[in-house]
Amino acid sequence: MTRTVTNKRWKFAAGIAAIALVAGACGGDDDDADDGDDVAADDTAADEPATDDTAADDAPADEPSDEPATDDTVEVTQDGGVLDRVLDAGTVRCGTRDALPGFAVLTEDGEHVGFDSDFCRAIAAAVLGDAEAVEHVDLETADRFTALQSGEVDVLVRNTTWTASRDGAEGATFLQTNFYDGQGMMVNAGDFESLDEMDGVTVCVAQGTTTEGNAAAEAARLGLDWEVRAFENTDLIQEAFIAGQCDGWSSDVSQLTGLRSVYPDGPDALTILPEVFSKEPLGPAVADGDSQWAQIVNWAIMATIQAEELGVSSENVDSFSDTEDINIQRFLGIGGGEEGAVLDPGLGLPTDFAYQVVSQVGNYGEIFDRHLSPLGLERGVNALWTDGGLMYTPPYR
Repeated sequence: MTRTVTNKRWKFAAGIAAIALVAGACGGDDDDADDGDDVAADDTAADEPATDDTAADDAPADEPSDEPATDDTVEVTQDGGVLDRVLDAGTVRCGTRDALPGFAVLTEDGEHVGFDSDFCRAIAAAVLGDAEAVEHVDLETADRFTALQSGEVDVLVRNTTWTASRDGAEGATFLQTNFYDGQGMMVNAGDFESLDEMDGVTVCVAQGTTTEGNAAAEAARLGLDWEVRAFENTDLIQEAFIAGQCDGWSSDVSQLTGLRSVYPDGPDALTILPEVFSKEPLGPAVADGDSQWAQIVNWAIMATIQAEELGVSSENVDSFSDTEDINIQRFLGIGGGEEGAVLDPGLGLPTDFAYQVVSQVGNYGEIFDRHLSPLGLERGVNALWTDGGLMYTPPYR
């Protein structure tokens, strides 16, 4: 695996060097590979020769061409992006959290464990061949997009909802949804049986999330009077809830389920009401402007889903070395294509990236069962499309 990554790295570097020779006259000192401002570099680079030629023809012989901004943009692309940084550092910096049971918690041994944590590992396995080559960066809710935009993290895998405004205004590119969720309401057991009974109450939510607006909208839809109070984090909400300052606690149902499982008075002290009143597609995000890195993360995530569909798991993945199923050959990087050639989809990933993901982390069903099933969460819409769910990927060919 190390050899595969190294070969890919040198091929990429050679390509960059060749481009650099052509553009040797380009100036500028902005070589920050982590800068999210390299947006559109890939889109514009192909058109630059024509632009430069035109500028050179029109400008007087003793007057420099007026093209510095264009050259700087090309140079950022030539200097590489997030993939280069990850390969050079030998680690993926994954923005996550440390206290959401089922999704991401920090154990007493200092290990990050959970559904999101495993997807951080899946990305590292795909890119570096080592699922443990991850730096888990714990982020507060309000800081997650800032950390992504500034390059503090390479990818955000932190139960984050994909919305239109976040897609457009937060400098983030959202990728394959890996958990379809919805907002619900948690109350003290016996207080309420449905949302319709909750009039004139105080509902507590986390600040900087979609839940605040969703709660206000649901109250208006139902014609109820809710005071929606926002807190900086879930610890403060729990303190307020225990102190009787909140009649209801609203968040994604998966998050409420996880928090209920570790509630100080025990899970039976709380009830999650049956109504779900929003769509919350959760999944990883990367900074805008690096399409190659976005594709890499996307296909690493989707590898877990495709593996489950093919019946490939961490337990049986090594049994397919002699398989005649061309789809599995291509997927695992052990054959397929014309004359048995290994499929290289041109994503900038090693050809055996899916094998590394599945063998080291598991398929989607394994990850779900490992972390979310113990909380009582059912697959539901997160089942494979072949089982009536929404989990579906483009073909690996």
